[in-house]
Amino acid sequence: MYKVAVIPGDGTGPEVVEEGLKVLGAVSELEGLSCETVRYDFGGERYLRTGEVLPDGAVDELRTFDAIYLGAVGHPEVAPGILEKGLLLRLRFELEQYINLRPVRLYPGVDCPLKDKGPGDIDFVVVRENNEGLYTGSGGFTYKGTANEVAIQEMVNTRRGVERCLRYAFQYCRRRNRKKKLTLCAKTNVLTYAHDLWWRAFNEVGEEYPDITRDYAHVDATCMWMVKNPEWFDVIVTCNMFGDIITDLGAIIQGGMGIAAGANINPEGVSMFEPIGGSAPKYAGQGKINPLAAICAVSMMLENLGEHQAAERVEKAVMWVTANKLESLSAGRMGYSTQEVGDLVVEALEPLPDV
Repeated sequence: MYKVAVIPGDGTGPEVVEEGLKVLGAVSELEGLSCETVRYDFGGERYLRTGEVLPDGAVDELRTFDAIYLGAVGHPEVAPGILEKGLLLRLRFELEQYINLRPVRLYPGVDCPLKDKGPGDIDFVVVRENNEGLYTGSGGFTYKGTANEVAIQEMVNTRRGVERCLRYAFQYCRRRNRKKKLTLCAKTNVLTYAHDLWWRAFNEVGEEYPDITRDYAHVDATCMWMVKNPEWFDVIVTCNMFGDIITDLGAIIQGGMGIAAGANINPEGVSMFEPIGGSAPKYAGQGKINPLAAICAVSMMLENLGEHQAAERVEKAVMWVTANKLESLSAGRMGYSTQEVGDLVVEALEPLPDV
């Protein structure tokens, strides 16, 4: 029995979550699993109605679940930052989901914007530190609103935070067992304090993993090589801000936001799984949005729960659908409605797809 907290959220979030839960129910039946879901109305509509993003006790209640399944955060009538900081970042920080895990994999049948690159070339994972860096909110204003205004945003890196992220990345690279190469993405030539810490810790921790090849690239070079030679990468580990940027580039080279899923992981606690594409309010309620990213998030959730065959079944069903059914991954151009795409994945779950 798994207990899953469901936060459909804003915009198209409820639509894609519905398809993800449909797939979760179907694969659970096939694999003999039992998943109890509890829904929460956290998001823009609740905030507009009540003035609160998360009620008292919400975070502690979410700690009692095996996983959190999130649809989207972002409402056009709510100022930017309120929901993102008050819901998404608050959960990441207070639940100590210190790893953001982003697979970047090109599925068969998906158009790639990179010339002469196919599924065999784009298959790597980004491990992003998720609790520190520029996202801690440290800093402030002086003389705000005047000609002398000063705005300071501080990058906070602790040895504990950096090392636990690096150790997770080395262990993940070992479990993945592909090229067994871990690339540190940083900017050691400019961020000579923060990323000197990353560099030293990377090499010190790396001594414990002699089977893993250590690699380094500045963040700008990483972006360049992700476009020119994505096949060079196996696992990339990086800080919070750089991870935020390069994973969006990763989403585009794997076919777009419609297929990109991510996980916010606390290896010792409750983790949260989501499509990374945002709430896309202009498509809400139209049945046009692609639900595959949300369905891939279900696969990541099952993998994290230790249900490896169920996770593989879902991912292979998605791959079969992209290879054989969809005209495009773009909203409104799939050749099917949101619900129909979910139905196609369910149909492809049995037997275990051969892709």
